[in-house]
Amino acid sequence: MDFECTIVSSLCKVFPGGENIEEMRDKTVTGLKGETLSFQIAYRQNAGGRGRGSVKVISPIADKVHVRIVNLVPCEYPCHRKRDGGYLAHRPGLYPDRLSEITQWGFPLVDGQWRCLWIDVETDEKMEAGEYPVKIRMEAQGGVLGEPQVTCRVVDCVLPALPIPHTEWFHSDCLAEYYRVEVFSERHWEIIRAFVESAAKHRCNMLLTPVFTPPLDTAVGGERPTVQLVDVTVREGKYEFGFERLRRWVDMARECGIEYFEFSHLFTQWGAKAAPKIMAVEDGTYRQIFGWDTDASGAEYREFLHLFLAALKRELGEMRIEKKCYFHISDEPSMEHLESYQKAWETVAPELEGYEMIDALSHYDFYEKGLVGQPVCAVDAIQPFLEKRPERLWCYYCTSQCVDVPNRFIVLPGYRTRILGTLLYKYRLDGFLHWGYNFYYSERSLYPVDPYRNTDADGAFPSGDSFLVYPGADGKPEESIRQMLMDEAMSDYCAFLALEKLAGRERVLELIDEKKVTFDDYPQEEAYLLRLRGRVNEEIAKLVNQA
Repeated sequence: MDFECTIVSSLCKVFPGGENIEEMRDKTVTGLKGETLSFQIAYRQNAGGRGRGSVKVISPIADKVHVRIVNLVPCEYPCHRKRDGGYLAHRPGLYPDRLSEITQWGFPLVDGQWRCLWIDVETDEKMEAGEYPVKIRMEAQGGVLGEPQVTCRVVDCVLPALPIPHTEWFHSDCLAEYYRVEVFSERHWEIIRAFVESAAKHRCNMLLTPVFTPPLDTAVGGERPTVQLVDVTVREGKYEFGFERLRRWVDMARECGIEYFEFSHLFTQWGAKAAPKIMAVEDGTYRQIFGWDTDASGAEYREFLHLFLAALKRELGEMRIEKKCYFHISDEPSMEHLESYQKAWETVAPELEGYEMIDALSHYDFYEKGLVGQPVCAVDAIQPFLEKRPERLWCYYCTSQCVDVPNRFIVLPGYRTRILGTLLYKYRLDGFLHWGYNFYYSERSLYPVDPYRNTDADGAFPSGDSFLVYPGADGKPEESIRQMLMDEAMSDYCAFLALEKLAGRERVLELIDEKKVTFDDYPQEEAYLLRLRGRVNEEIAKLVNQA
């Protein structure tokens, strides 16, 4: 056979050898109005030589169908030595992840290798419910290679908006560095908007906002490029604050679909022992006034925070977003940092009374001592928090959550990423946080890396941990399989809410708990999630038709 192709689900990561291809038995994709329905076409040319193919979408909803190429990316550090047996690979190699547009030259036909096309059916709220055929005609040199077809079934129910915050930490300095543009130049703002739009489109509704340069993953004594939205002026020992750029940031984000804002951490990572880098104009000179050499609990920084937070709160009130704002103290404190974290908390807690305060952590003691209002707990340390449940509880994962629990490394199966939405719903969690939407540095931000060549922060984190999107050549992001899987996870959550409104939460839980589902024990298969969403969609359709 000179050419072969098969339809696989969005959860399948197709390697060039085809060893993990799992054909989608039911050639139907279903969803609610406003949901993106995705599938893939795995294909292989066996005729010898090289070539390029073209695609034509044949469907009454062709204008809603988006076809992209699934590209292999280098993974030199695909996973930690500490891992479970559920990884698709553990050796360095080229693995599928990046999604790129099909150019005028078509998609690649690589002899003897399996490759993939990624297809999205982007439904909208005004679309008529019903079934629509979607045929993808694949051609080369004037001949038809194949015409795989699916049925797209749209349920007569609008997918609810995600009601909980979902944040993927946004690193605006990485964009300035990669594209070599001046921070907050007009070109930088254009690039920022494009990346925020992509995040919001895929149900990331919260944006890390750098009132000061975020003190995240920065080597002690080191610094990242200044991306400070708030202007600070020192006149005769007194501080003045300007919020023009912050207002522009907020307006831009809301236009893109962002609902919540989290402000960069007020103290350094891993212990809250110092201040973040803060720049100011003093006596006509722009210079750093606080940083690693600033005692976080010292009188000078405490006074600065008192004045700054008072001014910031007035500004948030004028922008009418104070109920949508979240504050951080310090990221990922451990028990050895309890004392310094408590001092930092005592510095700002009176100033931020009535505001939401969150921090990523793994130790229940911080919540028990009243130091974190809303814990953001690592998924592999969440059980104590579930047993003695805080009023509001978030979760997160990063490089360390590498055994059994959900994550989004490139070499993890798709269901290990998508199961998150089911867990968020089942355990009624109040938000999800991840640290890397577009982190294009080495660990500790020592130097920039090219994410097209280096997907692991230069050997520090499993490939894919540090970013979800690639920086496209035109200043617009190229998305990834993992970003689409996160979209599906959050869409699952929203679909569960739609069914809950019609049939009650207990019915949704009955469907979810067909098999055991916990953070470290859940079905290790595509079929479970596909079947679950299918049944949820069917019940929604049935109940809507009965109404």
